[in-house]
Amino acid sequence: MNLTDFDYELPPELIAQEPLAERDSSRMLVVDREAKTWRDSSFAEFPSYFMEGDLIVINNTRVFPARLIGHRILKERQGGRVEVLLLNADEDEWEVLAKPGRALRAGEEIEFGNGRLRAVITAVLAEGRRKIRFECDGDLDQIIDEIGNTPLPPYIKRLRSENQRLDEPRYQTVYARQRGAIAAPTAGLHFTPRIFDELRARDVRIIEITHHVGYATFQPVRTNRIENHRIDAETYEISVEAANSINLAKKERRRIIAIGTTTVRALESAADPDGQIRAERSPTGLFIYPEYRFRVINGLLTNFHLPQSSLLMLVSAFTGLETTLGAYSHAVETRYRFYSYGDCMLII
Repeated sequence: MNLTDFDYELPPELIAQEPLAERDSSRMLVVDREAKTWRDSSFAEFPSYFMEGDLIVINNTRVFPARLIGHRILKERQGGRVEVLLLNADEDEWEVLAKPGRALRAGEEIEFGNGRLRAVITAVLAEGRRKIRFECDGDLDQIIDEIGNTPLPPYIKRLRSENQRLDEPRYQTVYARQRGAIAAPTAGLHFTPRIFDELRARDVRIIEITHHVGYATFQPVRTNRIENHRIDAETYEISVEAANSINLAKKERRRIIAIGTTTVRALESAADPDGQIRAERSPTGLFIYPEYRFRVINGLLTNFHLPQSSLLMLVSAFTGLETTLGAYSHAVETRYRFYSYGDCMLII
C-alpha cells in the first residue's frame, strides 16, 4: 500500500490545543466495524456500550518530564540554547532527539538546570538523534523530574510555558502508575473515576498492562510503500495476573477492548498464533497496517490520528481503510477535535 492511501484533509483549527475542562466531556464517534457505519455519541456514554463479562485493557504508563532545556558549554562562555527529548536509556547512556541537531557533535558538553545536570554527546545518530551520557550529583530520575518539562506534541502550537501547570496533570491518565513514557497514551485521557465506577457497576472487568510510549508512536513514515517502514522498539510489560485474565476472557469468548493503540501493540506482540497472551516484559517493534490479522482484541478506543501516520494505519487495519477514512471525513465535517487533547472513536 502507498503512504498517500492514508491521507486526509484536516483544517488546522480542529487540532485541539488544550484539554476540555472535564476529561469525560469529549465527543465520541462510535464505529460499527461489521456494518461499516458510525454515529455520534459522547464519552460520558462510554459505559453504556459494555456489558457483564467484557474486559477492558488499559495502559498504565506514566509520562515523565522528558523535555530538557539547556545550553552548550564552551571554553570561555555559555553556548547557545539546546533542547533534548529523552527517548530511551541504554545502561548509562540516553538516546535523545536534539535541537539544534547539526550543532551538537560528539564530545560536546551540555548543561541543564543551572548546572544541576551535565551531559556529553557520545555519538551522532540519524534523524537528529544523539547519544548522551549524563553526569550529576544525586538521583538522575529525581533531577530530571525536577528540571524537565512535559513533552507536548509539536502540533500543539501554543508556547510550552503557557498552561504548563495544566499540562502536567492533564497530559497524564488518571490511572498512570509506571514511569517511563515520553508521550501520553491519549485514548486514556478521557477516563475519570466516575466512568470506572459505572463500568464496574456493569460488571465490566478492567485490566492494567504497561506499554511505555516512545519515539515509535510519533515516528514519521518516510517510505512510499508502507510495508518498507520500520519503527523503533518500545517496551511493554504484562503481568501473570493480566495475562491469565485476558486468556480466560478469550477462552470464554468475552469481548476484549483495548484502550489506545499502544495497548493494542502490546497485546498483539505478546500473543501466540492462537491469541494466547504471554506474561512478559519485552521490547516490540510491531508495526500494524492493513492485512494484519488481529489475534486478541474485539474493540478499540482511540483518538483521531495524524494523516499518513503509523497510528492511522493501525486503526485502518482494525476497522478497514475505507470505513476509517469515511469516519474521519464525518469527524471533520461535524467539527470533532483532533489529536492528543481531542475527541475519540470507539470501534466495536
